[in-house]
Amino acid sequence: MIAYVASRLVTACVMVVLASLVVFLIANTVPGDPVLAQLGDLAAANPAVVAAFRHRWGLDLPLWQRYWVFLQGLAQGDFGESIASHRPVLEDLREYAPATVELGMLAFLLSLVIGLPLGMLAAVKRDSWIDNAARLVSLIGVSAPTFWLAFVMLAVFYGALDWAPGPGRLSASAFPPTPVTGLLLLDSARSGDWETFWDAAAHLVLPAIVLASSTLGLITRTTRAAMLEALGQDYVRTARAKGLPSRAVVVGHALPNAMLPVVTLGGLAFANLLAGAVMTETVFSWPGLGRYTFRAAVAIDFPAILAITVIVAAQFVLVNLLVDLSYAVLDPRTVKR
Repeated sequence: MIAYVASRLVTACVMVVLASLVVFLIANTVPGDPVLAQLGDLAAANPAVVAAFRHRWGLDLPLWQRYWVFLQGLAQGDFGESIASHRPVLEDLREYAPATVELGMLAFLLSLVIGLPLGMLAAVKRDSWIDNAARLVSLIGVSAPTFWLAFVMLAVFYGALDWAPGPGRLSASAFPPTPVTGLLLLDSARSGDWETFWDAAAHLVLPAIVLASSTLGLITRTTRAAMLEALGQDYVRTARAKGLPSRAVVVGHALPNAMLPVVTLGGLAFANLLAGAVMTETVFSWPGLGRYTFRAAVAIDFPAILAITVIVAAQFVLVNLLVDLSYAVLDPRTVKR
């Protein structure tokens, strides 16, 4: 097992570096110039200003040398300085990441709490109204565009019904707690500020539902399909023939064998939630990595774009590693000895 984990970690590091190289080349070959994005047309017309700007940010260096400088900084945990904010990228990430983590974790929790039982019930009650409802929920969640669903939720529950607060993490009248973790729910509960806690929780509901919608649909469909396959196996029929209660057959026999594909999809879905929150955070004015990524792309902020790429790649690699390790726990036969 140790050798298996070590080999996966080495492969993970190589994959992260390759991912950063690919994004670096793409970012430097697509149309667009950070000089125009940052200085504007008037300043960009001055050759001296342009030359000073390019030298300041290392844009006058060859591509290979710029990438080598990035790798040297990465080895020391330094992502460089943002062209747009003029702050270390690491400080920007520390400021924006907690909002995305809080939103993503709640969205993933909603997906699991609703998707797993719904998929199980749909399989056990096949072709019933529960099954039809589960398939409808899955279809809507997978098919509905995130930005459209976000606008609809805001228009209905905030604009028309006034059941939910507006965009943002807190109301304008609320005072954020002293930042410790950056997670508003945790920091406000830690300080005993329950008014801020409930205000932050209310602001989380709509964006979490929107972000969880596609993942919920995928988990429900995958759980249903895996459970249907497991329930049709000989060992399940044998367990029923022995007179075991239906609950024991489903939970004790079918569910453990149906979890492998669900774990695979669930891990990738969690990584996608954290990495793909751009639309949700933009519509809900959520100050997280999604909005930060959008701003970096618009400003052609190379240091920020590369840092986010490395983090997202490392996140996917780490999740894949955890999924592989969970395979070893759920089914030790999947690990070669």
